[in-house]
Amino acid sequence: MTPDEIIQQYGPREAMEYDVVIVGAGPAGLSAAIRIKQLAAEKGQDVSVVVLEKGSEPGAHILSGAVMDPKALTELIPDWKEKGAPLNQLVTDDAYVFLHEGGGGTRVPNLFLPPFAHNHGNYIVSLGNVVRWLAQQAEELGVEIFPGFAAAEVLYNEDGSVKGVATGNMGIGKDGQPTENFQLGMELLGKYTLFAEGSRGHLGRRLIERFKLDADSDPQSYAIGIKELWEIDPSRHTPGFVMHSAGWPMDEHTYGGAFLYHAEDNKVYCGYVIGLNYKNPYMSPFEEFQRWKTHPRVKWYFTDDNGQVNAKRLSYGARAITAGGVLALPKTVFPGGALLGCDAGFLNVSRIKGSHAAIKTGALAGGAAYEAVTAGRQHDELSAYPDAFQHSWLAAELHKDRNFKNWFKKGLTTGTLMNGLDQMVFRGHAPWTLHRAEPDHVQLKPAAECQPIAYPKPDGQLTFDRLSSVFISNTSHEENQPAHLTLKDPTVPVNINLAKFAGPESRYCPAGVYEFVPDEAKGGSAQRLQINAANCVHCKTCDIKDPTQNIVWVTPEGGGGPNYSGM
Repeated sequence: MTPDEIIQQYGPREAMEYDVVIVGAGPAGLSAAIRIKQLAAEKGQDVSVVVLEKGSEPGAHILSGAVMDPKALTELIPDWKEKGAPLNQLVTDDAYVFLHEGGGGTRVPNLFLPPFAHNHGNYIVSLGNVVRWLAQQAEELGVEIFPGFAAAEVLYNEDGSVKGVATGNMGIGKDGQPTENFQLGMELLGKYTLFAEGSRGHLGRRLIERFKLDADSDPQSYAIGIKELWEIDPSRHTPGFVMHSAGWPMDEHTYGGAFLYHAEDNKVYCGYVIGLNYKNPYMSPFEEFQRWKTHPRVKWYFTDDNGQVNAKRLSYGARAITAGGVLALPKTVFPGGALLGCDAGFLNVSRIKGSHAAIKTGALAGGAAYEAVTAGRQHDELSAYPDAFQHSWLAAELHKDRNFKNWFKKGLTTGTLMNGLDQMVFRGHAPWTLHRAEPDHVQLKPAAECQPIAYPKPDGQLTFDRLSSVFISNTSHEENQPAHLTLKDPTVPVNINLAKFAGPESRYCPAGVYEFVPDEAKGGSAQRLQINAANCVHCKTCDIKDPTQNIVWVTPEGGGGPNYSGM
């Protein structure tokens, strides 16, 4: 049955009305909700706010490095320390290291690090735990939070303005027919709807297309971030130590780098970020990350004095990163709603930070929504939100670092030198602005023009395969549901992606969702694409990097996906 047929037979859907509907209980969405309720409380008013979260709880799908700048949080909740916010580990030292093939490395003296590379005053955090705490603050202010409810559809008024969202139906079988567990989705209607879904938001993408919000922007650019949480030997642990690396195993012309953050309690966060504009279809970001851990300058942290691995891997995850910066920022408002945080792309790539930007944009959008609602308005553009952003410290910060990623189009060496010039000589006020002309998915070269990459087999101690990694992400989906990884044309993966690009789906996915297997129906050497949707960690990489843009990520049943702990 089609969605329309389901509504005709089982509808109408129940509708709940609020002043403001927020999609996504991450830093941006929760900050918006908190700010609305704070302003209402100051005036003794009641403004109703609901937050929808597709994860099983707030924080379940949150994945970030994360070194957090507390500036925006301090503005939003000045007494966050007294209220027990889980920002415990101050950064004590920064190290930027260029790794060399063969085991060597060069640390950049801290004296020569540009301002954005200094993390004095910042905290190493589990952003998931910070989000759980923000959710508590929001609920104490009267915000309703619905975890396990995935916003699947944007609803529009007759004049084309956004009037709210509908949650997905539950209990639809793989055949598209309602099962005995069927539950019709519901409508959440608001005077304004704020979208804070994170990078490559499912509904945000549709809104950008519908309202042509990116008409005056550079094509958006993304990266994939892959992360693990480890417990290491206390003798190898330096609380507050932040290390970033560039160079090996990436080649000169592939944008990428790694991080190793020493949190409290002998925990370290390590991960790898690779720009999704990479060219070689044989490259696997997951395998590059595993290989990075084997470099002697990195491996040391996970081993004893005899070189034996004595650390324990606790968790794993992956997530796309919206990395185009201010030049790729779309228009953030449209009739009836707004885009917040990484749904729009406010991350500062040079600082490797987005949570402070998410909190700030959430607070700004929340303030604009509050003023509009209390003025009796609805379903128009919240122009006060982008206006407030343009006059904020965040706009100044993002403008200063506007050229950072685009310099790396010219290679690691040139990018490093020019960013140094940009930041240390011109202080972010260089008389030039670099633009991008093409999206990431067109960057892949045909396989015939590229060299295959032979990755070492995992040892199960320091390096791992995808399936064992997905297992510790606590990912689960209701098995009997339609695949949420949809194909516009089912023939494209084999006829184009496999034939021309050697099937990059099987390598860019960090969760083993896509694999090419023998097509028994056709026989011979024929292949077909098998989609293991239950493995999906909701990173959105496939939606971004698929060279034919044939894969469309849609929301699965609410509550499905990873359940990150400590990440």
